[in-house]
Amino acid sequence: MLWQGLDLDVHAGEFVAVLGPNGSGKTSFVRALLGQRPLAAGTLTILGRPARGGSGHIGYVPQQATLSAQAPLRARDLVRFGIDGHRFGPRPGTAAVRRRVDEILASVGATAYADVPVGLLSGGERQRVRIGQALAADPRILLCDEPLLSLDLHHQRAVTELVDARRRSHGTAVVFVTHEINPVLGLADRVLYLARGGHRVGTPDEVLTSEALSRLYGTQVDVVRVRDRVVVVGAPDEVARPPHHPEPSHGVRP
Repeated sequence: MLWQGLDLDVHAGEFVAVLGPNGSGKTSFVRALLGQRPLAAGTLTILGRPARGGSGHIGYVPQQATLSAQAPLRARDLVRFGIDGHRFGPRPGTAAVRRRVDEILASVGATAYADVPVGLLSGGERQRVRIGQALAADPRILLCDEPLLSLDLHHQRAVTELVDARRRSHGTAVVFVTHEINPVLGLADRVLYLARGGHRVGTPDEVLTSEALSRLYGTQVDVVRVRDRVVVVGAPDEVARPPHHPEPSHGVRP
């Protein structure tokens, strides 16, 4: 059992950061929201309806994947998949769709490399395009699954600013799964921290404390705040470590 008794409502325009060590159930949580994994007990609803795969209400930003530099897929192609990639057969290149793709690429700052093969883009550039793809269907919920992995501080900031700008301009609910809490610490309204089969939900100030995490892990955990940063010491697979520098019942109702 990964977690149980989890009761969580996510509201329109809210930013919820999902934290926890490897094996704590973050991936299962994401799959449940996407309708890919049923709950063993309890209910999960998206806008009042059971979660299901292919819901246009959820924009999904996946973890980084390695792509071949020879792959013919361009940045604009990836964004277009977010518009009509669910359709079978040939997709006519209408002027309206092309304009929409151009608008999305511009909104995430990716116009300059719209026609570059995705495999040739940097990690930060790919994540901009992935966010554009996720926003193409104008979702009510933006689900980000470890979007900051392998990004340097500059690109981490760029990605989080894009996500935050979207939720503020459109009231989009954000569920942001991450190992790096500090890039989103000032943005998160609430934190869902999963660990050892348990969980804690609350504001960052309520959850990211030595007392709260020690109780959750069942061992001494120290949370140290240095200016505007948080470092967790003593927890397995610490989620709030200083960043590296390479390139069961819950409802979700925004």
